[in-house]
Parts: sequence; structure tokens; C-alpha cells
Amino acid sequence: MRTDTLFYQLFQNFHTLLFELIEQPESNADGYEFISAEVKEKAFRFDGIFLPDVVEKPIIFTEVQFQSSEYIYWDLMAESCMYLRQYKPANNW
Repeated sequence: MRTDTLFYQLFQNFHTLLFELIEQPESNADGYEFISAEVKEKAFRFDGIFLPDVVEKPIIFTEVQFQSSEYIYWDLMAESCMYLRQYKPANNW
């Protein structure tokens, strides 16, 4: 896994640095652990995507659930973000 070594070292050694940079109290850093994590892609498939023929119309992602899933929103966001990253559409969504 690749990490930006300089920033990893900075944030690892200076626990409160991020909070200083975003102008938040250093005490907000309490309770956080700084790590580097690898995220693996899994295959996602939408139930459907409505792709418009003009840039002015938004892309509409559709997902239909016939059974309860506590992860529906997590999965929909992951699928949507992966699609946007790979295809880089000009449309809103």
C-alpha cells in the first residue's frame, strides 16, 4: 500500500496537527487513532442507472430492495462513488 510518507509521519507523530489545520480545538483530537488503511474494491452492480442524453439533466442511480438491508445506504453510496470515480461524468447526480 502506498502512503504519503511525509504526511503519514507528521500526523502519526503530531496527533493534534489535523485539528490545528482545520482550526478546531486540539482537544477534539482526543479519542482518535491515526492509521493508514487499505480499502479493496469489491464488485458492485446497480439495479439500474438512468443516463441522460444531455449534461443538464442529472444521472439517476436506482436500487430496489425486496428484503430488508441495514446496509442499503452504505452500499448505494459506495456504488455511486465508485461509478463517479471510474466514469467521471459531467452530469450532476
